Amino acid sequence: MSERVVRIAAAQYPIGFFNRWPEYEAHITGWVAEAALGRAKLLLFPEYFSLEISSIFGPGVYESLDKTLEKLSHALGGFLALYRSLAQKYQVHICAGSFPVKDGDTYYNRCYFFWPNGHCEWQEKLQMTRFEKEKWNVSSGSGVKEFLTDFGTVAVNICYDSEFPLFARHQAEQGAEIILVPSCTDTVAGFNRVKIGCQARALENQCYVVQSPTIGECSWQQAVDTNIGVAAFYSPVDHGFPPNGILHSGKPNEAQWVYYDLDLEAIQRVRKEGQVFNFKDWNGQLRHVGLVQRQK
Repeated sequence: MSERVVRIAAAQYPIGFFNRWPEYEAHITGWVAEAALGRAKLLLFPEYFSLEISSIFGPGVYESLDKTLEKLSHALGGFLALYRSLAQKYQVHICAGSFPVKDGDTYYNRCYFFWPNGHCEWQEKLQMTRFEKEKWNVSSGSGVKEFLTDFGTVAVNICYDSEFPLFARHQAEQGAEIILVPSCTDTVAGFNRVKIGCQARALENQCYVVQSPTIGECSWQQAVDTNIGVAAFYSPVDHGFPPNGILHSGKPNEAQWVYYDLDLEAIQRVRKEGQVFNFKDWNGQLRHVGLVQRQK
């Protein structure tokens, strides 16, 4: 195994219910402390896991989709301060799922990424589901980003974004070797769409893709009332990797961290020495459909 190895913890995360902020803070601190004890250096939480914060505001808020968004916007400062302090205290990178953020008069589904020194950046969701657009008025964000860490370059595709190849492709071309996919799906079909998207992105870009889902029932919050998914680590399908491209996955419907050590030098090797060169051969398809000129 090479020296450039990182242990990642992907959460299979049930939406909780809290009466006060200190209860939420203690709960999340426990999750982060457990992952740090398991020697993880990067922690991935799921999409919209932050909606459990709305329980603190009472039924007059969490029973309304509009009021949930409005009230959560006031909790963003505390959310960011909590995860920044935990990243610093436990010296870990944290990909904090996603949080519905109000910017001007518009809400975006934003994923914050924290470094051990307290630095924070974000990636917004770019492709919105019908629920987000038609029932919740959460809008598409802008910009495809990559996050440089001391072990390599990481990028984020928020749930539905993983089903569209050009986002991850751009990130891989900018150096990303790990694509993180925080997800929230309420049917087996929805979970499988994201899973298939994750595996396709790992295949096309010869990179790792890590998925973290919400799980379980949450009857009090209609935006995340049913949650189905399995945390998993996906790889290229080639020499040195599993023949099905699944490195490791969690136990269905069980709240847990799922851990795996990703060898990033193995990504560089497969891109240079693999049976096939999906990453390098990407432009071949573009030439055949006339999107790029054949090199002379």
